This record gives sequence, structure tokens and C-alpha cells, in this order.
Amino acid sequence: MSSQRVSGRANPISFLEVSETEAGQHVQSPRNQTSVSDFLLLGFSAHPEQQPLLFGLFLGMYLVTMLGNLLIIMAIVSDQHLHTPMYFFLANLSFIDTCFTCTIVPKVLANILTQHHAIIYTGCLVQMYFFMALALLDDFLLAVMAYDRYVAICLPLHYTTIMCPQRCLLLVAASWLCSHLLASSLTLLMSQFSFCASHAIPHFFCDLLPLLKLACSDTQIFQIMMFAEAALSGVVPLTCVLVSYAHIIHTILRVPSAGGKHKVFSTCGSHLTVVILFYGTVFLVYFQPSSSYSADTGMVASVVYTMVTPMLNPFIYSLRNRDMKRALWKLLVWGRCSIP
Repeated sequence: MSSQRVSGRANPISFLEVSETEAGQHVQSPRNQTSVSDFLLLGFSAHPEQQPLLFGLFLGMYLVTMLGNLLIIMAIVSDQHLHTPMYFFLANLSFIDTCFTCTIVPKVLANILTQHHAIIYTGCLVQMYFFMALALLDDFLLAVMAYDRYVAICLPLHYTTIMCPQRCLLLVAASWLCSHLLASSLTLLMSQFSFCASHAIPHFFCDLLPLLKLACSDTQIFQIMMFAEAALSGVVPLTCVLVSYAHIIHTILRVPSAGGKHKVFSTCGSHLTVVILFYGTVFLVYFQPSSSYSADTGMVASVVYTMVTPMLNPFIYSLRNRDMKRALWKLLVWGRCSIP
């Protein structure tokens, strides 16, 4: 078996001879398989004239995301009035969005700046692992936040009992544990695959489906596990969100005053906007057979949920929230006064 190393100047795509088995799996002839040393992240390299614009755009989004989410965390930590379950979950979400962005965007910026698109094999698997773990954690935490809003609006007299600090910590810890277990199982399976002679990934980071399309091994078990985990980590939390909001809407309709309805809607509207952004792009990319996966659609949707959504979350949660705006203003005033 010949070994082929992919460098930043390697030919992006080579066509493979594929034979179809009765089970519908792709099997490569031995001469088309190779030991993997690195992958080539093609990303946006098809449009070199757009590289300076993309670099400036992504760098700006990255800085806004980091600054916005860190300000949210600092405002919640520094303001005693925000030490409630809702803001505890929001601080966790901001921390996850910060880590999520750091997993993807710095490598994208480095690739655009240096025009060196290679990523080592282990680095690719590590990036894929943290991407999946943090995306799943985002997913679970959005469901937990929906449940928190349900208890606050539908069971207000029992809120402090149900959403006690111990239970809040338990919900967050369970979300972290489940997301990392699910991500590690898929990453371990992916690490057992043989990959074909072309190591070019038509994406800007090591995502699951583009990597799967390069595998020469039998991926049937992996795809079964992937869709099972997608059902567990996607459908179950989304069902929790939908059921929670069904109860919330039912309760809101029974509120007699228009002012009361507006207050409840403004409280839940921010979270609902983030849920729609997150689930809309995730379902567009991952809830489809890998054979029908489109690289262009996947990249556009991936830009939305890896860069746009984490950037917008601080604005969505703070612009219509008077408590958050007050805490942010106090933080900024304190920072200005502390500068000699």
C-alpha cells in the first residue's frame, strides 16, 4: 500500500473508483486506500479573490463573539441580582459559545491568512470531537433553559423548590456528561476508519459528514449510531423545548392583562429565537442521509451555527432584557472608573 501525504499545495480533489456492494456501502480497492497523515481543509479556497474579505469578516465576527459572550459572563458573575437559575444557564451558554467559537474560527483564520490548509490527522479528530461535544452541549442546555422557563411561568409558586441550586448544577453536569460521552463514541469509531487516497475535505473544519464521505471502510454501523445519537440528542431535547413552550403559550393565553402577556413573551422570545436559529441550521445539515449531503449547503449552514449564532446570542439575550442591560452598564461604568 502506497503512502500519500497531503500538504497545503496538494491537488484538492481526486476521483476514486468506487464499487457498490449489495448492502449499499462504498468499498475502495486497496490501491485507493492510504495511511492518513493529514487532511486538507479546502474551505473557501475555491474563491481566492474573496480571501481578504472573508478573513476580515470572520475575524470581526470572532472578536464580537468573544467580547459579547465574555461580557455576558462577567455581568452575571458581578451582579448579585442575576444570581438566578435563568442567568446561571445563560452564563453557561455563553461559556459554551466561547469555547465553540475557539474550536473552529482560529484555525479558519490561520488557513485563510497562511494559505496552508493542512490539518494533521489527530488534530482533525480532536477538532471534530470538541465540535460535536460543544454542539451537543448547546443542544441539551437549550432544552434545560426551556424547562426553566416552563417552571418559572407555569409553576411560579414551586419555582425556587424545583430549580434549587443543586438541581441546576445537576442539570448542567448531566448535559456536559451526556454530550462528551456521545461525542467520544463517534470519535472513537471514526478513528478506526481507513481513508481514501484523496484527503481533501470540502469544508472549513473537520465536520462529521465530510469526513464520513472520505472513509473507505464499511460505515453502516457508524451511520446507525450517528442517526441514533441524532435522535437522542436532537429530537429528545427539541421535544422538551416544544412541550415546554406549548405549556407556556397555554399559560400566557390565560393571563388577563396585555402587559402581563407582553412581559412573558419578552422573557421567552430571546430563548425561542436562539432555539430556532440553532435547530434550523442543525436539522438542515445533519438530519439527512450522508449520500445527499451538499458541501455548499453544509458550509453555509455551518457558518451560521459556528459563527453567526454564537455572535448573535449575547445581543439576543441582552437587548430586550432590562436586568441584563443594567448589569452590563454597571460593568462598563465600573471598568471605566477603575482605569487610572
